[in-house]
Amino acid sequence: MTVSITDVARTAGVSASTVSRALRGQAGVSEEVRAQIAAVAADLGYTASRSASSLASGRTYTIGVVAPYIGRWFFGTVLDAAEKVFSSAGYDVLLYNLGSPEARKRFFTKLPVRKRVDAVLSLLVPDAEEALALRSLGVPLATTVGGLREGFTVVGIDDHAGATSAVRHLVNLGHRRIGMISGASEPLHWTTPIERRQAYLDVLAETGIAHDPELEADGGYTVEGGERAMTELLAAARPPTAVFAQSDEMAMGALRALRRHRLKVPDDVSVVGFDDHELAEVIGLTTVAQPVAGQGAEAARLLLRQLDEPQGAPLTRVGMPIRLVLRETTAPPRPRGPQ
Repeated sequence: MTVSITDVARTAGVSASTVSRALRGQAGVSEEVRAQIAAVAADLGYTASRSASSLASGRTYTIGVVAPYIGRWFFGTVLDAAEKVFSSAGYDVLLYNLGSPEARKRFFTKLPVRKRVDAVLSLLVPDAEEALALRSLGVPLATTVGGLREGFTVVGIDDHAGATSAVRHLVNLGHRRIGMISGASEPLHWTTPIERRQAYLDVLAETGIAHDPELEADGGYTVEGGERAMTELLAAARPPTAVFAQSDEMAMGALRALRRHRLKVPDDVSVVGFDDHELAEVIGLTTVAQPVAGQGAEAARLLLRQLDEPQGAPLTRVGMPIRLVLRETTAPPRPRGPQ
């Protein structure tokens, strides 16, 4: 015999509408009652009808996610955390991987998410025309990258402040030849490399250290790129005594290059990264920690809140905390003549 939502409601001693809200993760139901209803539904073998629920509410119970580089740690971690929040609330995820200019152009030209999703989480920074296209969908929008943008709830960190703390740490240790491994060639309007590089330049300027272009190298935000970039920096006429890598993955590549050149960290070269990757503590990497999974989860929760409370004013920006984590890869420079 098929079990209906009415059967669950009768057994749990609540209304059918309360059962519906509880099983879809909507607001207005206490955690105690939600747990009771979930237990009753499981005991009775009740499975909510997605089609019936969609017809009644006008929703698809699907969230669109647009992302570049889903194979990279940062984006994969954000996506995984967001998907867990969506799934627990009864929503599916429709993922669009826009890792190339061609894929991105095709997506924003056709907008295949139209009428297929209830909200969109963007893990890329849309330009003005792309943002306008997403707003035309008429659904809640959120992003975890970039600055303020009309119509979007932004969950993120202050990249400039984070990079400032990293470079100042190296300056305070006494380093004056400070290199940087960045992502200068990153396409798709990603602002993070720009903001972190500006912080690097600002700290050098405010501390009276002359900027040497030879101490910058593009690492492409990958381990392999970081290794190549570190090798390039070591070939400079006056190599750096310290390096700020704009991501932990590039920092890991830098450490591998230093090891292959028989250089000791931090005795010969100090290295500081950014992100607090899950392996950063294992390798003792000094880094700027940010709550990567927390950003994905918070963005997902805010989207669901907008769906449950459509009349509420959406937040424009939610700042997430950052902190400098000191480990074994940074130390004062060894005396070895003029730097």
